[in-house]
Amino acid sequence: MFKIITQTDDFVVVAKSAGINFHDEEQHGAGLFSQVKKQMKNQFAVTELYPIHRLDKMTSGLILFAKNLKSTQVFGKLFEQHAVEKYYLAISDKKPTKKQGWIKGDMAKSRRGMFKLLRSMDNPAITQFFSYRIANKQRLYLLKPHSGKTHQLRVALSSIGAPIIGDPLYNSNSVADRGYLHAYALRFNFLGTLYQFILPSDEGEYYLTPSIKNKLTELEQPWLLNWPK
Repeated sequence: MFKIITQTDDFVVVAKSAGINFHDEEQHGAGLFSQVKKQMKNQFAVTELYPIHRLDKMTSGLILFAKNLKSTQVFGKLFEQHAVEKYYLAISDKKPTKKQGWIKGDMAKSRRGMFKLLRSMDNPAITQFFSYRIANKQRLYLLKPHSGKTHQLRVALSSIGAPIIGDPLYNSNSVADRGYLHAYALRFNFLGTLYQFILPSDEGEYYLTPSIKNKLTELEQPWLLNWPK
């Protein structure tokens, strides 16, 4: 379900499993936030926990929680200033219209809970990305969002003709053991201390292939890459 990666007096970093909703669900019980809050209280006597950001149900990987109101406010400002760097890994088996660069545009609600990318730029979703050819005619995407819109990365890849394998909304004909989107890395400066976290996925047959593992040796510090201008 989840595991605790590290914690300080102010925050905890958790690895979320794929297929777990952030919030409680009537049919499936306690969501990620409730589960983490319960464990932090039982195991570490932490009585307060605050959500900082969220991950979609299908998305695995790194997620932050604050342990007090002050750190919640600090992280709120960092996110407002886009000072928390987030990096994601995704896999698609479709040929993209471009292999690296920027994906920008306003997002609007579509059908069945989906969103679509528009050509307008009033309040755009902004994503930088690289892609790499891997085995089985697939491509691995390294994504760096510069905004925090709902379904942003899923919509971004769908908009360039490369929907994510296993995405139940934007690639509904895809049959896979999970949705292949993973929160891979976090980097931020919190009260004068630089924190960096990297977590390859250990869930999903495609993430565990030698092709992916070899490529990730080149992506261990994604913030140092020469990102598309």
